[in-house]
Amino acid sequence: MSGSIRIILALLTGLVVGGVVNMGLVMLGPSLIPPPPGVDMTTTEGLQASMSLLEPRHFIMPFLAHAVGTLVGAMVGALIAIERRAFVAYAIGLVFLCGGVAACFMIPAPMWFMVLDLLAAYIPMAWIGLSLAYRIKPASA
Repeated sequence: MSGSIRIILALLTGLVVGGVVNMGLVMLGPSLIPPPPGVDMTTTEGLQASMSLLEPRHFIMPFLAHAVGTLVGAMVGALIAIERRAFVAYAIGLVFLCGGVAACFMIPAPMWFMVLDLLAAYIPMAWIGLSLAYRIKPASA
């Protein structure tokens, strides 16, 4: 398999795996930390309408979903890539960061959460995912 095809495969696989992890944690969140009565966490409109009812604890799972999804996606992508592993990991982090920025415009979350999420859940997690990938599968000498 050529290097370019492997890089594209690594990017796509990392994005899909990271997205699946992200969505899995988002869907698991309300069962671990139940929302206030009457809050619909399944739609953007429901979140927009009830954001003022949510407490800081309700933002734990969304943050973990974003952070762990990015970390796992970047790690998987870097493990698949033979060349340009850092490029793959950071590209995946950047794509997820763009999704986080878009979410900030669609869902009016508290400012503290948006700042924490954008600064800590994407690029730093891509770096950690890349570091883990190097520990699991060191670069060829």
